[in-house]
Amino acid sequence: MHGSTVRNLLVRGMLAGLIAGLFAFAVAYVAGEPSVDASIAVEEAAAAKEAAAHPGHHEEEAELVSRTVQSTAGLATGVLVYGVALGGIAALAYCFLAGRVGRFTPRATAALTAGAAFVTVYLVPFLKYPATPPAVGNPDTIGKRTTLFFLMILLSVLLGVAATMLGRRLAPRLGNWNATLVALAGFVVAVVLACAVLPGNEDAVAEGFPAAVLWDFRLAALAVQATLWAVFAAAFGYLADRVAGRMVRS
Repeated sequence: MHGSTVRNLLVRGMLAGLIAGLFAFAVAYVAGEPSVDASIAVEEAAAAKEAAAHPGHHEEEAELVSRTVQSTAGLATGVLVYGVALGGIAALAYCFLAGRVGRFTPRATAALTAGAAFVTVYLVPFLKYPATPPAVGNPDTIGKRTTLFFLMILLSVLLGVAATMLGRRLAPRLGNWNATLVALAGFVVAVVLACAVLPGNEDAVAEGFPAAVLWDFRLAALAVQATLWAVFAAAFGYLADRVAGRMVRS
């Protein structure tokens, strides 16, 4: 693939990521913010109870950024930057995979790339270390939990790449379908083993925290990521198809 084509696809991937980020922000605001507000209310109630039990031992911290700004402009900025960055990375992954994983159309390759990214970068780590709202978890262990989460992402991506290579090696002997099934089975087994070996998040949920709030927050987090990657697949597939069409006509 020529350098100019890669640049064109990179720009279109970032544009598709921006579009996907807009949809993801809408889902995060509508579905995610209510559970965040409920979680903050739980945290504030616990803090008020602690202050009442031990008066004079707690000082209120000044709020640097208001909750309104956090849930609107702050959330939008974070999601859009995240979408653009991942869109660019996914576009580069598309350039690498195009023509190497089968004779798929640009739309199908974009869908496969987005699906693989969603599974390896988010879904698998989420199953081991699910998202947690404010007031959940011990602040002293946030560094450890963050390290474990990113380690799980790294392992998941590496295992996904290894499964892809295994499928390609087995395809001449087993056929594409059977080779894909074997590679997927190997990926699942390896992920299960990795999850069993890595330590859990035992302090992730505070005692007495409402299970419904935690469940709603995690479902919303999953919905945001699913929306991001689904919209990216559709938008980037369309843009990549147009790039391929111009290459054929030229």
